[in-house]
Amino acid sequence: MSFWHALGEQLKHPKGMTGRAVGRAMRLVNTVPNKAAVEALNLQPNDRILELGFGPGQAVHMMAQHVSHANIHGIDISREMLAQACKLNRCAVNDGRVSLILGEFYSLPYADHSFDKILAVNVIYFWDDAPAVLRECRRVLKPGGTMALYATDESAMRKWKFAGAETHLLFSCQDIRSAFLQGGFKAEDIAVKTLKILPGVTGLLATAVT
Repeated sequence: MSFWHALGEQLKHPKGMTGRAVGRAMRLVNTVPNKAAVEALNLQPNDRILELGFGPGQAVHMMAQHVSHANIHGIDISREMLAQACKLNRCAVNDGRVSLILGEFYSLPYADHSFDKILAVNVIYFWDDAPAVLRECRRVLKPGGTMALYATDESAMRKWKFAGAETHLLFSCQDIRSAFLQGGFKAEDIAVKTLKILPGVTGLLATAVT
């Protein structure tokens, strides 16, 4: 396995000592996307929020610090990321404001209409069936609920050796819109805008309302 393929695998599912280092790197790389996606949700006091693929827990930490009385849930496939996120959010976890679990995204362990807001940042690349995950998100969102999803545009991702086809699915603006449509969201309720993250790096921030 090449170095770049191994790195792609770690980004998809961080494990062990390398996964620990990847988690620390994620906190730096995802700072701007996390802030943008959290702002797009327009969080309110008492919101019930779910993050898919919380990684090292940076966005969870942002939300727990800035939204009073919010109830924040998160699900991730990586045991290493669960450990890092729980450590970063120890106080909120102990207070019962944050609940983080291991699990898959294709069959979310939550009842219908459980959440006001859903967040997913830099994780859609790793969904083998993005519309299926988005259908699950729509199922657990309350009527009038909002989902915010961030992904780096495929034009930038194609230049990165770690983002190979074996580990990453790449998305354009239209691809993301199409995935939401196939996931059951209505065209008029989907918005995708571009963000300049770094020189030569364009981000895609999608919001969808049920």
